Amino acid sequence: MSGRHEALRFGVEEEFLLVDRTTRITAPCADLVVAHAARTLGARAQHEFLATQVEACTRPVTTAAGLHAELAAARRAMAEAAENAGCLLVATGTAVLPSHHPLPLTPTDRYRRVAAHVGPAADQVGGEICGCHVHLGDLGRADALAISAHLRPWLPLLQALCVNSPFCEGRDRGAASSRAGRHLAWPTCGPAPVLDPEEYERTVRRLITHRVILDRKMLYWYARPSEHLPTLEVRIADTNADADAPLLLAVLLRGLARTFLAAHRNGVPPPRTAAAALREAHRQAARGGLAGVGTDPSTGRRVPMSRLVARLLDLTGPALAEVGDLETARLLLHRRLTCGTDADRQRAVFNRRRSLTDVVDDLAHLTAAPGIAAAPVPAPTSGSGFQRLGSATVPF
Repeated sequence: MSGRHEALRFGVEEEFLLVDRTTRITAPCADLVVAHAARTLGARAQHEFLATQVEACTRPVTTAAGLHAELAAARRAMAEAAENAGCLLVATGTAVLPSHHPLPLTPTDRYRRVAAHVGPAADQVGGEICGCHVHLGDLGRADALAISAHLRPWLPLLQALCVNSPFCEGRDRGAASSRAGRHLAWPTCGPAPVLDPEEYERTVRRLITHRVILDRKMLYWYARPSEHLPTLEVRIADTNADADAPLLLAVLLRGLARTFLAAHRNGVPPPRTAAAALREAHRQAARGGLAGVGTDPSTGRRVPMSRLVARLLDLTGPALAEVGDLETARLLLHRRLTCGTDADRQRAVFNRRRSLTDVVDDLAHLTAAPGIAAAPVPAPTSGSGFQRLGSATVPF
């Protein structure tokens, strides 16, 4: 960053499921949907591993308002393309209703090789995993790896903010994010190790030489330097139906990245957190979401996720303010803590209607909605049980 207030650009990749309009079961319509959406999005409308999935990518932008507009436009184009193909676009981490197996692979040479390499993971129950990936840039390899090292203990909290897969192929699996558990069947999925650029190259070459992965695209660490963009890519979130969720995730990640980049350049080393402790923190985040407990990055103690949200906003507040994101972060965190996660919403819909089909319909409706990021935060009433968090008002 050349100037004090210069913001890192950021962008988002969202993976979606396509479901049949009648049965609400996933449908292999990706060819039709991507071709139609590409008329608007061009190469930013993409295929995914399975023919029941599509991906939409935003352009890199510098403001939260710009990213909100990009997300809304990409979703609108994808939803219209899905409607044109006779299906629905659904943002969820895993398929809600039982899918047709074997899951239909996107027929490219690379995906065939990947499917053969991962074996049963390619057709596991819940194998249609859909994630939201945030790119932070522009960054050189050394800076990206340094930010990744500092980010590690905070990523479980961000994962908890974005859980959206309690139902997986017809059942509530007892976790707010079923996708997180299903993804662990893939090689290298998990917390990124702390590496400098030379160690990173040696590690990736070793993984390919020993055929743990087939190529660099198969590196599934929760944060990784992109191989085709000058960015750090963070890969811990379920795809959320509420469009404000990826915006919140991206804004908070950029605040953390700005904070940690400054710390790195001032010679502050990253925290030493054992990989096993990080894996357990991610497991707890996937299981309980915001209603669960997390691990305080400073003390290692188990505390309510809501308390960690307070710590996160305290940590990132100055960086968020410098790039104009603080009010957006306050608003969206307030909404998340007040209304719950998308996983909470899925379960609430099911508890009300006792129908997984209705859960899918609600997800499809919310996926096509623009989000509420521009709405004002309602003022808390006296005696409402709200606590002041810095200058943000959030419920605990």
